[in-house]
Amino acid sequence: MDIHPWITTADRFEGYRVVRYLGVVRGVTVRSRSMIGTLGASLQTLVGGNISLFTELCEKARAEAYDLMVRHALDLGANAVLAMRYDANEVSPGVAEVIAYGTAVVLEPEQRAP
Repeated sequence: MDIHPWITTADRFEGYRVVRYLGVVRGVTVRSRSMIGTLGASLQTLVGGNISLFTELCEKARAEAYDLMVRHALDLGANAVLAMRYDANEVSPGVAEVIAYGTAVVLEPEQRAP
């Protein structure tokens, strides 16, 4: 995406106020492991440590869910997303759902008293 709204896990941005709440936005992706990836990851478990094939799969799923959430926020006219979170669930063995969600808002700078 070329243009990203401001996104935070907090409930506000310092120095800005919410002028409009646009609702919950989300991005959902469902991913599965390939047979080759599963075999490679199984071999990595024999050595121990970070299982990079699974880490890469998780990072790609989170990035895709995040981008879908951003697109949803932009479609609603938001310039920020507050209280952003991730969640993941196993849909079936080897298949996982990843969701990125938050509250889409329109922010403007707070007016400072003279």
